[in-house]
Amino acid sequence: MKTILAAYSGVLKGTGSSILSALQDLPSAIWPCQSKMEKHLQVISVLQWVVSFLALGAACTVLLVYTFCTDCWLIAAIYTAWLIVDWNTPKQGGRRSSWVRGWTVWTYFRDYFPIRLIKTHDLLPSRNYIFGYHPHGIFCFGAFCNFGTEATGFSKKFPGIKPSLATLAGNFRLPVLRDYLMSGGICPVNKNSIDYLLSRNGTGNAVVIVVGGAAESLHCAPGMNSVTLKNRKGFVKLALQKGSDLVPVYSFGENDAYKQVIFEEGTYRRALQKRLQKILGFAPCLFHGCGLFFGDSWGIVPYGKPITTIVGEPITVPKIEDPTEEMVNLYHSMYVKSLQCLFDKYKTRFGLKESDVLYIQ
Repeated sequence: MKTILAAYSGVLKGTGSSILSALQDLPSAIWPCQSKMEKHLQVISVLQWVVSFLALGAACTVLLVYTFCTDCWLIAAIYTAWLIVDWNTPKQGGRRSSWVRGWTVWTYFRDYFPIRLIKTHDLLPSRNYIFGYHPHGIFCFGAFCNFGTEATGFSKKFPGIKPSLATLAGNFRLPVLRDYLMSGGICPVNKNSIDYLLSRNGTGNAVVIVVGGAAESLHCAPGMNSVTLKNRKGFVKLALQKGSDLVPVYSFGENDAYKQVIFEEGTYRRALQKRLQKILGFAPCLFHGCGLFFGDSWGIVPYGKPITTIVGEPITVPKIEDPTEEMVNLYHSMYVKSLQCLFDKYKTRFGLKESDVLYIQ
C-alpha cells in the first residue's frame, strides 16, 4: 500500500516522465493481465501474417475489381496504372523497407513460438550467397521471421549481408500483398529475380531458397525430419553460374507448428493434392493448429513450439557459366553432406535424440 501511495504522490506532483516513472515502480502484481496481454499480442501478430498470406491478395483483388464499379473507380484506375508501371519491380531487387522489417509486431511474432537464429560462421560481405532453407513446413515461419524481418537480429549477426527470401512468383501478381512482401525484402523465386540479385546488385546478397518447396510441405508433420533434396539441383547449378557460395540452413521445430493429414502414396487424395500442386504452384495441405480462444480446439493459429534456425558453414563455389552435370552433382553432394552434418551436430541440443536421422528424399 505504501508503494502505491508513493507512486500516486509522484503522479500528483510530477510531469509526464515522472508519472511514467512512478507507474513503472509499481509492483508487477498490480498488472495481473500484463503477461496475458503479451500472449494475446503474440497470437494476433502470428495470425495477421497467416491471414495476410492466405487471403490478403485475393481480398484486395476482389476489392479492386469492385471499386471499379463504384464512384471511386478513379482510385482503382490510378492504382491499376501504377501497378502496371511497377510490375517488374519484384524482379529487380524489390522495394525493401527497413522500417517495416523492424516493426515491433515481428518481435511478438518471434516470441510466440519462440524463434531463434543461430550463427555458426562468418559470412563475407564481398561474396554473394544462396541459402538453402530446410524444411519447408506449412508456412515457413522460421524463414520469414529470420530473413523477412529483423526480429532475430539478422543484420547484427551478419553485418553487410542483405537477405532476400524467395517465394512463389504468383504472390507478386496480387495487389497490396506484393507490396507487403517486398517491404520485407521478399522476392519471387524465379530466374530473373535471383539473377538480378546475384549479378546486378553488387555483393553481400543472400538469396534464401526453400529448396523442398511445395512438394516438401506435403510431408511435414510434428517429429518428421525429412527434406526433399535428392533431385533438387537447380539451385546448385545457379550457384555455380553466379559464383555464389552455398549455405545450408536447417530449422529445428519448423514442422511442429501444425499437424497435417498426410495421405498415403497411391491414394486418389494424394494424387489430387499433387495435381493441384502442379496447377496452383503450392500444395493444398489439410492442416490444423490450435483455436484462437481455446488452446485444445482446432484452428489456424500455429502451435507455440520453439523454432531454432541454424545457419551453417558456407561452401565456396567457383563461377562456371556453363557447369557440367558432373560438376553440379559434385557440389550437390557436398551440400547434402554439409546439411546432414549440420543436422547431426545440433539435433540433440534442440529436442531430438542421438538416434534421429535426417531423411533425404
